[in-house]
Amino acid sequence: MGFSQTSKTTLPLARVVLVIHLTLLPQCYATRKLSSLYQPPPNLLKYHKGALLEGDLHVSIFWYGIFSSSQKSIISDFLLSLNSPSKPQQQPSVSQWWTIVDSLIQKAGKSPTRILLSTQITDERCSLGKTLKKSDIFKLARGIKPFYAGLTIVLTSQDVAVEGFCMSNCGFHGSDPETKSVFIWVGNSVSQCPGQCAWPFHQPLYGPQTPPLIAPNGDVGADGMVINIASLLAGAVTNPFRNGYYQGPTDAPLEVASACSGIYGKGAYPGYAGKLLQDPTTKCSYNAHGVNGRKYLLPALLDPETSTCSTIV
Repeated sequence: MGFSQTSKTTLPLARVVLVIHLTLLPQCYATRKLSSLYQPPPNLLKYHKGALLEGDLHVSIFWYGIFSSSQKSIISDFLLSLNSPSKPQQQPSVSQWWTIVDSLIQKAGKSPTRILLSTQITDERCSLGKTLKKSDIFKLARGIKPFYAGLTIVLTSQDVAVEGFCMSNCGFHGSDPETKSVFIWVGNSVSQCPGQCAWPFHQPLYGPQTPPLIAPNGDVGADGMVINIASLLAGAVTNPFRNGYYQGPTDAPLEVASACSGIYGKGAYPGYAGKLLQDPTTKCSYNAHGVNGRKYLLPALLDPETSTCSTIV
């Protein structure tokens, strides 16, 4: 396919909904909606007795297109932060945010999910072109040869167009029925639709025109991708095969993060992300500390104990 593979590591660290049935191709069903602002939370997130991504979860990344080393570091550090113990002075943390996902896993009688960052592949030449169909995302995910029952994150650069991107979604997750593996796709929206897929770091395309927030790592595209990756990762781990945790119809489920779209801090409402932390020097807005001094803005998750959207600030 004309791509290069980096050395393999195993380091500790798993928005409208669409269902597509393709013969010998993936099931793609949960997506991250465009321009998701505040929505009232549903009353209940029901467990439908299906398999979840529990225990050690090997996560591979396919970088499709050109990403700077800084962008790769921002996203990789987020994944490494999920299971990294945090010091008291580094609260609230990414790992604290992940405890809600673990609480859902454990509530189902499963083992907590531990993210292990694994293989990373880079395809800067865009071997399948720069206009991709959803089926191409599946091909890329398979091309990385994921661990059995593992998870692959396919990330496309700002000059790559993907079917449905900026028109109906900012990313999606699906599964490979042959290997029982799961994949996530997220695109860099900075030059295509930042007001839709990188809000609140860019002025929204629709709704109240509030000033954008300063991205915590100084990269609107990459910081926006982290929000979408976080949302879809939480959904993929807790509803990987369309029979895990969700509310509503099977072909249009609300998942643990998509049920709380547009909420990042307490008091959120349309056009306002909520009360957040602010760095005194850079004035960036965030709600979670990560490894290597990183700061991130992460979406609210539906707390199984209260059935309300829970924020960590």
